[in-house]
Amino acid sequence: MFLRAIARPLMAGVKQTTGIVGLDVVPNAREVLISLYSKTLKEIQAVPPDEGYRKAVESFTKHRLTVCREEEDWEAIEKRLGCGQVEELIEEARDELKLIEKMIEWDPWGVPDDYECEVIENDAPVPKHVPLHRPGPLPEEFYSTLEKLQLNSKEAPPAVTSGESKAV
Repeated sequence: MFLRAIARPLMAGVKQTTGIVGLDVVPNAREVLISLYSKTLKEIQAVPPDEGYRKAVESFTKHRLTVCREEEDWEAIEKRLGCGQVEELIEEARDELKLIEKMIEWDPWGVPDDYECEVIENDAPVPKHVPLHRPGPLPEEFYSTLEKLQLNSKEAPPAVTSGESKAV
């Protein structure tokens, strides 16, 4: 009885299971996440700074790292991030590190500007059971609104951009 009275409050913050088959509880999840996110931010530096992939990875990784540093408790981290359990976040972070490695290897941003790819057209008929994924026609209001906007833009004087000064 005495042991239960003391152990119950101590065990309240300890995760017993993830509830996901094959995903074990990580007792030091916060420290693991901080380590993985720090490594991710270091590894992503090999990607050119103007690439969308790097910007996206840096953005969400910095946010998650900040939350992990601010919160001591795994429950608070899960609640603030809203992206699943800390164990799932660990798996995601490990997968992201593998993807960064592959992206650096594949170098998809290294395509020269003058690169031309060959387009192969296949005129074979599409089987009836395969959807064509063609959008339906646009409503008539779209075309009338577009026409009004085009007329208004012709009538309106050009806007002054931030680099120009308006002549008086």
